[in-house]
Amino acid sequence: MAYLTAEKKQELFGQYGKSNTDTGSPESQIALFSYRIAHLTEHLKNNRHDFGTQRAMLRMIGKRRQLLEYLKEIDIERYRAIIKKLNLRK
Repeated sequence: MAYLTAEKKQELFGQYGKSNTDTGSPESQIALFSYRIAHLTEHLKNNRHDFGTQRAMLRMIGKRRQLLEYLKEIDIERYRAIIKKLNLRK
């Protein structure tokens, strides 16, 4: 059973992007990475020695960080909104 179905992706894009098919906006990509990172974090709690998954998760974290930096540079208000919606920073 896949944890990330097409319907779930569309739901994420609709919630954080401009529409259900908005796959390119930084907000929708950040939301998708955040969802996948949360899933992998749970997986790694049970499988501590799964280093391939750990490496993949760290790459996703880096990509999400790059997207956040990009969004911060082009539009600080959109950056603040997505940080607040996803509850990323303390």
